[in-house]
Amino acid sequence: MRSHVIVHFGPDREYAFDLDEVQPMPHDLARQWLDQQFTELGCEPLRLSGKVLTADKLLAIAQAVGEERFAEPAHRPWAMVYARAAASLLAKPVIRVDVPALTMGY
Repeated sequence: MRSHVIVHFGPDREYAFDLDEVQPMPHDLARQWLDQQFTELGCEPLRLSGKVLTADKLLAIAQAVGEERFAEPAHRPWAMVYARAAASLLAKPVIRVDVPALTMGY
C-alpha cells in the first residue's frame, strides 16, 4: 500500500514523508513506540473525556516535539519512525497531521 505522511505547521511549513520504499512498521511495534513517545514527552489527552485516540497521540506528539524535529536533517531518523508508526496504525494511503489546527486528514 502506498503511504505518504505530511506534517503541517503552517503555510510553507509542511514536511512530507514518502514511505513507498520503506519497510512497513509492525502494528504492535508502532503502538508501543507511539505510547512510549506520548508518555516520555509528557503529552496530555486532547479530549475532556480523557480518552486518547491514536490520532490524538500523533497530534500531541507532533505538537510536543515541534517543527524542528521534522525540519532538521539531524532529526530525520526520528521523524521517519513517527511517519512509519502513523502509517502502520492508521493504515491510510495519505495522512495529513495539521498541528496548528489539531486535526488529522486521511
